[in-house]
Order: sequence, then C-alpha cells, then structure tokens
Amino acid sequence: MSAPLPRETRSFDTAHIGRRVLVYDAVESTNTLGAALGAADPEASGLVLIADHQLAGRGQYGRTWVSRPGSSLLMSVVLRPPPAIRRPVVLTAWVAVAVADAVFALSGAQARIKWPNDLLIDGKKICGILIEQTSSGDGTIAVAGLGLNLTQTAADFAHANLLTATSLHAVSGGSYDPRGAAEVVVGALDREYARLLAGERAGVEAGWKRRIGLLGRAVRVELVGGAWTTGRLLDVSFDGLELEDAAGFVRVVPPESVSHLWPV
Repeated sequence: MSAPLPRETRSFDTAHIGRRVLVYDAVESTNTLGAALGAADPEASGLVLIADHQLAGRGQYGRTWVSRPGSSLLMSVVLRPPPAIRRPVVLTAWVAVAVADAVFALSGAQARIKWPNDLLIDGKKICGILIEQTSSGDGTIAVAGLGLNLTQTAADFAHANLLTATSLHAVSGGSYDPRGAAEVVVGALDREYARLLAGERAGVEAGWKRRIGLLGRAVRVELVGGAWTTGRLLDVSFDGLELEDAAGFVRVVPPESVSHLWPV
C-alpha cells in the first residue's frame, strides 16, 4: 500500500528535529507511517509527521488512542539515534522532558511524569508517549509518538468517560490549535535532542527524575511480566531505580524492566 499524501509540508528553523514536517488530514497511525518512511529514506532522521486524526492510533501495550479531529496534537518524530542514546528509556525521557517544558510554555502549568510514558497535570493525563524501534540494514529506526490534548473541555472528557484526562484548554482556559502547539513542542524536542547529541545526557536525566517526583517516597514497582516489589525510592536514573527495603537492603532495578511505578 502506498503512503498517504500530506496536505502540507512545513519546515521549522531547528537543528535536528522538524526541518521537514509533513501534515496530514488523517492517517492510520503517525508511528506506523513514520516507521515506513524511516525505513524507505536513510535521510529521514528528524522528520516530523502530524495528523489531524488517527484511524488506528495506539499507546503503550497496544492500547488504542482515539481523539476528535483537531482536538489534540498527534505527532511522531522519525530518528536514527546514535547508540549512546537509542535506549527506549532515554528516548522516552527526552520526549517527556521536552513536552513538559512545552506544556509550561503554552499554559503555565507544570506537568509531572507518570511512569513510564504519560504526562499528568493535577493527576490527570494530558499527554501520552510511545517509543517504537525497528532495525534496518543500515541502522536502528526509532519513532517517537505523542498525543497532547489541546482543546477538549471537561464536558468532552466526561462524555467520553475519560474522567482522568485533561487538556491545555481545560487547565488554562486558553485557545490552542495543533499548528501553533506543534511549533512550541518541536522547538523543545529539538533543544533537548541537541543536548543528548552533545553528550549532556545528565541534564535530560535530571529533568526526567525531577518530574517523576517520587524520590524518598515509598513506592510499588510493577515489573514486566507482572511481578512486583516495594521499597523507598532512593534514586532514579537511566542506570536503574534504587529501592531500599524495610531491612535497609538496596536493590537496583533496570528501568526497562519496570512497567509501572506508584506511590504507596
């Protein structure tokens, strides 16, 4: 099947992300399209795809993502990241930190990260993130997808039975559109990606840790596969989560093995 044709091609004044932007009325999934375009074009790194509507959008663990056309920023970024930063935890942190910065710039609201890949404001989800990777003959293709709620009202979410969701409009009362929001989000993504490429991984990691916001608290850690453990969270880094149990024993859990992290 041939790729859909964009209705518009844009370009942002950035260093790495968004120098080429393809805008679509509707696609099955911006992540799926991004993976196909990335595999077909070795020069696609930094390509941004934006759609008014996704017919088969998805989130973590195969969950579907449904959004009224034009009410959210539905976007994917195609990357060929160098080995030092291609781990999913690093790329997820990159997107989460950048979008949280963009949310603050757009609305004045502070977003925190809910492990592994959601942004919340006052306990309600405003953005979901999905990192997917495939290998090709000439390297690894990563696609970073995000859905940022823009214009929905509390009544919209109640009608859709999404009582734990929110939007930029709901938290600030402002008016938003995908075009303007995309410029702010892409700019933030480009700045944080430049830091990663420059070897400033610790700065992105620090922003990620701060927005998770659970240091020193008792937490429950659910592991991939369903097992779980509890303890006091001493530290969060790309190397692992440091958990102290009741006896004072410290265990380090690799972030890729953690599916959920909750305060208790």
